[in-house]
Amino acid sequence: MIIDGHVHTPFCPHGTRDTLKQYIENAILQTYSSISFTEHAPLPPSFTDPVPTKDSGMKLQMMDDYISTLQQLKKNYEKDITIHIGLEVDYIEGYDEEIKKFLNAYGASLTDSILSVHFLPTPSDFVCLDFSPDSFRKLIDAHGGVDAVHRLYYQTLLRSIEADLGRYKPTRIGHMSLSHKFQNLFPTEESFTEETDAILESIKKRNYSLDMNSAGLRKPYCQSTYPPPSILEKAFRQGIPLVYGSDAHKSEDLGAGYSQLKQYVSNVY
Repeated sequence: MIIDGHVHTPFCPHGTRDTLKQYIENAILQTYSSISFTEHAPLPPSFTDPVPTKDSGMKLQMMDDYISTLQQLKKNYEKDITIHIGLEVDYIEGYDEEIKKFLNAYGASLTDSILSVHFLPTPSDFVCLDFSPDSFRKLIDAHGGVDAVHRLYYQTLLRSIEADLGRYKPTRIGHMSLSHKFQNLFPTEESFTEETDAILESIKKRNYSLDMNSAGLRKPYCQSTYPPPSILEKAFRQGIPLVYGSDAHKSEDLGAGYSQLKQYVSNVY
């Protein structure tokens, strides 16, 4: 039985139009016992989405419909599968209070969410690090090298874990090594062991869990899980709960990469 803790929906402005029913029935077909819909949360009101399409997160006015739709589907399918209502919440440095205010408004309706980092600062603006190779190149130019971008990403991820985002702060950390999405185009010289060890230590200290994300296997310039097996092994030995996440943005990607990750799956979730 598969537990998938990271699934997107037709509410995603940059995903497919596959219906929630398609996602759910495909999950049931694959013998899922639980699925967490974790749509990209609305970005802070004062933050300007840096991607050209301005579609990194849901619009705030869609939140009530998102929650009520999933609440109804949760009831409709309660005999077949456990459905969790959640979000993938972006941590954006400097926007802690706006993020907390949003979570305070909607957190009581959520049952499973993820905290992720997609946006990194430059001297003039923010950049979505995983949007495209060109966006990653912009970060390289702004920060003086590939390794500097990865170091900034891991530092920001650690700050997200330590940030005070209120009682509804997500306690699972999303795609821990997302900065490696374009690693075959922009190889690193450093291993970042010190940084990733500090992140695992902070996750363990807070009894958080880790998104064991298979999406990188589907990315042509990555070809690895987020995080890679070397980090998963460490997390597993430390007793950090590891939750498989397909990070599906279309229903056919449900279950993708599960066979490569199932040996690490936590017994309790």
